This record gives sequence, structure tokens and C-alpha cells, in this order.
Amino acid sequence: MSERAAGQETREETVDVVWSGSWVAERLGVALEGDGELRELLGLALRRNPKRAHLLVSNVLGKHVPQRPSVVYGEGFALGERVRELLGAEEARRAVVLGYAETATGLGHAVADGLRDAPYLHSTRRPVPGVEQAGGFEESHSHATSHLLLPEDRELLAGRPDAGAEAGASVLVLVDDEFSTGNTVLNTIRTLHDLHPRERYVIVALVDMRSPEDRDRLTAFAAEIGARVDLVARSSGTVALPDGVLEHGQALVAAQEAEAPVSPPPSAQVPAPVTRVDLGWPAGVPDGGRHGFTPVHRAALESALPVLAERIAGALGSDVRRVLVLGFEELMYAPLRLGTALEEVLGADAADTEVRYSTTTRSPVLAVDDPGYAIRTRLVFPAHDDPADGPGDRYAYNVAGAGFDAVVAVVDSAADTPELHAPDGLLARLAEHTGHVLLAVIPSYTPAPAPVPHRQEPPVLPEPLRGPDFSSYAPEDVGWLLQDLSDTELEAPTEEREEAIQSGGAHYAESLPVEYQPSPEYQALFTAALGASAARIARAVGTVTETVLAERGPRPVLVSLARAGTPVGVLMRHWARHRHGLDLPHYAISIVRGRGIDANALRWLAAHHDPADVVFVDGWTGKGAITRELAAAISEFEAQERAEGSTGPGGRAGFDPEIAVLADPGGCVRTYGTREDYLIPSACLNSTVSGLISRTVLRADLVGPDDFHGAKFYRELAGADVSGDFLAAVAARFDEVADQVDAEAKELLAADRAPTWEGWAAVERISEEYGIHDVNLVKPGVGETTRVLLRRVPWKILAKRGAGTDLEHIRLLAEQRGVPVEEVDDLPYSCVGLIHPRFTRGATGADGKAVQGA
Repeated sequence: MSERAAGQETREETVDVVWSGSWVAERLGVALEGDGELRELLGLALRRNPKRAHLLVSNVLGKHVPQRPSVVYGEGFALGERVRELLGAEEARRAVVLGYAETATGLGHAVADGLRDAPYLHSTRRPVPGVEQAGGFEESHSHATSHLLLPEDRELLAGRPDAGAEAGASVLVLVDDEFSTGNTVLNTIRTLHDLHPRERYVIVALVDMRSPEDRDRLTAFAAEIGARVDLVARSSGTVALPDGVLEHGQALVAAQEAEAPVSPPPSAQVPAPVTRVDLGWPAGVPDGGRHGFTPVHRAALESALPVLAERIAGALGSDVRRVLVLGFEELMYAPLRLGTALEEVLGADAADTEVRYSTTTRSPVLAVDDPGYAIRTRLVFPAHDDPADGPGDRYAYNVAGAGFDAVVAVVDSAADTPELHAPDGLLARLAEHTGHVLLAVIPSYTPAPAPVPHRQEPPVLPEPLRGPDFSSYAPEDVGWLLQDLSDTELEAPTEEREEAIQSGGAHYAESLPVEYQPSPEYQALFTAALGASAARIARAVGTVTETVLAERGPRPVLVSLARAGTPVGVLMRHWARHRHGLDLPHYAISIVRGRGIDANALRWLAAHHDPADVVFVDGWTGKGAITRELAAAISEFEAQERAEGSTGPGGRAGFDPEIAVLADPGGCVRTYGTREDYLIPSACLNSTVSGLISRTVLRADLVGPDDFHGAKFYRELAGADVSGDFLAAVAARFDEVADQVDAEAKELLAADRAPTWEGWAAVERISEEYGIHDVNLVKPGVGETTRVLLRRVPWKILAKRGAGTDLEHIRLLAEQRGVPVEEVDDLPYSCVGLIHPRFTRGATGADGKAVQGA
């Protein structure tokens, strides 16, 4: 690789260099069409993606391509000045800026600086214990999709308190590096507009790459919500793609990955020394905008920057001429400003001194060492900040082989972990390719808990509901921490529910679908499936129970997530009693995606059992959304309890958010009976295999602050109830599978069972490949696909070719509802259910066919 990595040349030098997109353009026929600056701003690279083979790589963002810090900061600052000019001084005074993680956190911060005294917040993918979530959204096309909003001041998203009450609602400025389809930004605006309506939004991006159809969609969206939506971009254009580009791109990526090493070989035989520098970061200044960054914070940082840069320069020594300041994923702004200050201190205008800036990233991109390709080299290292989505690889691009005399790695204290310093960690990888590694650690800012007013003792919560008064299960088998809403009319036609859910008019937990009544043919299929799979289910029940007893014994408290987890919890209880003579307590509680867990149910459990003994149980994993939801909900609950003084020093350990499941085809948990994706008969039916209990309900007019979530008991369906038949059929096989269970449990306990999150990656790929752009509408696995066919308005079913008898009920339901089944080869699940992303009455799908059920 040449001394200068791809895209690092200054504007004066670009005349003599090859465009860093020519390698892709020549091989795939991809072309950038737009204004004259587009090629200066963007290069091209490749990634393994069935929907979009190419990747636009910015030369001025400071993410994948090292660039002068002053150039990166200047681009964002100039965009902020343009927004200020667009709004006018008075309206700009009411602006709040929101940036997107991870790529645009630094860009958004620079835009806020250019606006002059605008407070700034960026979304984050890192949950922070003790900080209450103010919102969140999904970004389906991204490598990592879940965005959280965690402002310290929850009023920040509502308005500008410093602007005065007479100023009215704030103008929201949303900043991303690239505006392609606009889905993410429009979804964000819709979500926040429902919470805090405002009259004006401004979207800011380095490049606007929308199609004419996407531009029309923005216009219609603004009219729909009754607000003005402006767009400010550095440059604009489109990407022209020839026919067959996806197939050619995939083949090209596969060929290159087969030839290229994961990381380039070390450039020096002796790794560089790693030196820690004490920055003396100013007290009270956040490390970034994760929880908000105010004008007061900005002023304090600006005054401290020269001293901070002097300390870095002193630690580098006088013989260093070419320096890279390397930020860390979302931590972009602080390293960027350290870089701009270091340019001033080192006299970077001098011919023999150069400072560059880039950051590490989660995004996997193909590297090709060619001047006409934007990503010349990549360093691969393990994540080092205990990410919420589990361990995985991280990347630094265009660092190896770029000729840096020194690299200043800037991380926050939450990421200063043993993994960072490990032999295969980031610091070791950097040390192989430079003469000196400097580590600068910025204190991770965690907001202080808000003062909590004196809390009155909560009312005494009721005892759990039990059969036969509530559910057809035996009273000792499960206690339902729910309230009985059996006399409330909650059912709505499936099509009406789907329309309301996707339009944002209602949450799925505010109503119930009409209970599916199986046809005689379908009931016979369930019976046959139960007979064929009872031994396999028994083996998985035994394996997961033995694992729980070994790791969480001696007397765990089983708490199933209603309702799919409840039959599994009952079976685990039966196994423990049959094999070990244990009478394990078992309860069922409600968790709602997007709304969290029933906090009152947790309080009841904490009052009656040691939280450390609680083991949460679910039926299966799909993409892992509930796994993440539970972890975030438990963290928020326990932070709230600590803040309210409900747990004192020396108190018992808190709830463990890990879930034990019967089947984990998504690779989302470490406690499971199997990771195969096969038919679990309890997924075939609704309440009639779950004790005649509905799914749970959470609606403000029915569930008060001191109530359990609600559910219905369908007593009238007793004639069709097979809940007891399911339990008996599986339990009858316990002795038969006992030896297999002992061997499998022993093997599992000795194995590495770390979650792989393979399912989440597959869902993201499918979401993009089929143009859905919303991971919540992709339901992977036999269990989730069954739910789509029973409860939602399905678009189509993807079935793994050769899946066999496990999908007979799926094919039958699909035939009954007129839903096409598409056979596919490359699928980690047996099947996947797709809900159409634009469901309306009379709508058509991407294939031009009417959406089923519309």
C-alpha cells in the first residue's frame, strides 16, 4: 500500500490520484451521477449484502478513511452554518440537533457547533444502566440496528428550556452522513412527532442520494404530519446500478475474501510500545452527546482543548511527523476535536507534519489494496466495551500500511477493558503497524440519578391468579402475575390491528387478535406433529432444565414470559419434579416489545423470592428482540429501584436477565435445550395450548401504575383445549430420553455457549433483500412464522428447501390464508415469515400482487 491510504489526499492533490471508486465502478459498472464534487466526497467499496453490493465511503466523514481533522470538522461546521442561515437567527436559537449512531455522531456534533449554542444529542447502541430510555427506533439497513435515546434532560427532545417558554417547541435538526432512502429519518420524525409535535424539522446530510420517488415521499410525509421538513446537504446525486449488479457483486466479494487475509501482516518485527497519557479531561464535560451536550459543556471543552492537545504532543515526542488520532465507534467528536487542537499544536500546516483522524467501526467491509478502492486495509479485533449485542469483531480501516509514525487511540473509560489490551486487541493490532501507540482515555459520562421525591409505600399487590379460576393449568403448575381482563372486549380483526400497528396509531399490546380456531384438518396436523416430536421436545426440556439446575440451582424460581414461555416453564417444572423430586415455583409475567417488562410483577417476585434465584423462561428465540428487551428492562427496573431506595447496601443480588429457552435457532442466549429450528407443537396454536390464556395486554385505560399487565381467560374454548394433552404427551417421554439428556447437558455445560446473534444478522439481510427495511416485520423460525400466520397479515413465507415435515402446518396455514411460500436455499432457519411493510387496505406487494388479508 502507498504511504497515503485511500482517499487521504488533500483537495490540491486529487487531480493526480485515481478515484477511490474506480475499482468497483470498472468491475461492476456502478456509477455515481450528480454534481461535480461527488467523486471528491465519495469512494466505493464492497460488502457482502444481498440487497446492495456497493458501499459509499465518505472521504470527509472521518470514519473509514483517515482525513485531516480540520477538514472533517469543517465540513460539519459549515453544514451547521447553512442550517442557521436557513432558519434565521431567531428560529436557530430554538434548534436542537440529533445525530445518528454510530457514523454521524461526530458530524452531528459539528453541525450543532455551526448552529451556535445548539444543544446536541445522538442516538446510541450502548444501554447505560440507570439512565431511562426516552425513545428508540430501528435502522433496518444498518449492520447494527437498534438505536436508543438516553438524554439526561428528558425535556431536551420536547423543547429548548433555555430559549424561554415563549419560544415554543424547538426545531429538530436530524443529522446523518448519507440520506439514501430516508426511511430511518422519517421513522424517527414520526416517532418523536407523536411525542412532541413541532412545526419544523431540518434534515442534514453530507450527501443526498435519494431517488425521485424517495423525494416525493418526503414531500407527502411532511404534508401528512402537518410540518415543514427541509433538507440541507453538502452534495447530491444518485447511484446508477446495471442489471445483475447484486449477483456480480456477491461473486466478486466471495472471490476477494477467499484470496485476501483477514488483516494485513505486521509492518514491523517488534511491536510499538503502548503509552497511556493522562489527558486531564475537564470535570463535568461529557465524552460526547450520548446523554446530551449543552452550550455550557461546549464552552468548557473549547477552553480546555489547547492544554489537552499539548499533553498529547508532549507524550508523542518531537520526532513524530505523521499522526493518526483514532476514535472509537460512537466516540467520534471528542477525538475529532483533540485532532483539530493537535493540528494547531504541532503546526500541521508545515510540510513535514501531518495529523489525520478516523475511528473504529462495527461495520464489516471488504478490503482491497488498490489505489482505486476506498478501503485499502482493515484491522480486525474483538469488541472491547461489553456491547449489548454480545461479543464480535470490530474494524479499523486504512490504518495499516498508511505510514503513521504514531497512533493516538482515544476511548472512553467503559471501553478501557482487558479486551482492549489483549494480545489480539485493538492496541496490539495498532502496535504492529506504527512506531508508537498512545492511549488516551476519556471518562465515560453517566448522568447522576434525578432526585426522587419521597415515595409512598405502594399498595399491596394481589396474589397470582391460578387455575381453574384463571387458566386450565393445575394451580400448582403456574401462578399468573396478571390481572384478569376476561370481561373486557379487546379483540379486533387482524387486518384492522395490522393497519393500526404499522401506521403508528396503536401498539400491538393494546388489543388482541381474534383467537384462531383451528380447522379439523389443522387440529389433526397438531396431533400428528405432537406424536412425532414429543420425544424431541422432551429431550430439549430435559437439557435446558438440567442446565438451569446445574448453573442456577439448587432451587431456581422459574418465571416464564407469557404466553409462549408458559408451557415450557410448566414442562421444566415437571421434569425437575420427575427426575429430582424438586417442586420448583413457577410464575408467568408479561413483557411487551417496545414497552418493557411488568415492573409490578418484578416487585412481587422480589418481595416473595430472592431475585438471584429467578430464571426467566421463554419458548424460543427468533432474532433476539425479546432477549434484548428483557436485558434493557431489567437494567432500567433495578436502576429505578436503587434510585428510590427500594434496595439498600448489602441487599440481595438483582435479577439475572438471561433467558432459558427450549430452542435457540437465533443464537441469542446461552441457556437452551437445542439450537435446531424445528416445530414445537405449542407454537401451532394460541390459547388452546397455553392454558386458554390470551397474549398479554398493556393499555393505559385498563392497566394502572400499580396494576399487573392484563390477559383474558377464554373459558368458552375449553372444548378445544389441548394444553393438558401437550404436557402429558411430552412428559410421557421423559424416561425414554433421560440418558440422552444427561449426555447432552454434560456436553453443553462444558461447551462455549456464547450467543452468536446469527439470527439477528440473517434478519437484517432478509429485511434489506426483500425491501422491507424494518426488522420488526421479519419473523424468523418456525414458532415466529406460525405466529405471523395466526395473528398478523403475512406477505409471504420463506421456507428452507428440504425442511421437511416440520413445516407441514406452516404450509397448511399459508394455503388457508392464500399466502405464497417461497423455497430458498441460504437460510439459517427452517422458515421465515414476512409481514408487508406498507400494509393498507387494497395495498399491493413488491411483486405487484395484492397483500394477503388486505
